[in-house]
Amino acid sequence: MNKKTLVIGASTKPSRYSFVAIKRLLEKSIEVKALGIQPGSVGPVPIETGKPDFDNIDTVTLYLNAKNQTDYYDYVISLNPKRVIFNPGAENQEFLEKLEKNNIKAEEACTLVMLSIDGY
Repeated sequence: MNKKTLVIGASTKPSRYSFVAIKRLLEKSIEVKALGIQPGSVGPVPIETGKPDFDNIDTVTLYLNAKNQTDYYDYVISLNPKRVIFNPGAENQEFLEKLEKNNIKAEEACTLVMLSIDGY
């Protein structure tokens, strides 16, 4: 049950929730891809920029505010993930509705909490 996850809004700063999420996903043996504004890496995971063509993404977890998500609407839908998680601060009703119209499950939740209670 590998829930290959794409973290959008990835950061190399250890204080950022996206950084912590990447570490926790790795600890749970979940394959992680990361997308950010600045290239870099979190442990063994390179942070990609732009809109790379990833295969077999199960989950996209968002660490961007609603205003910064608009450029990614079509991109995320094109990846055809099973679900998209809107972390606290990333809530976006417009994007949520677009995802659901494309049969992609969208949920407002916290990736870190889900991982800590084995609800991921």
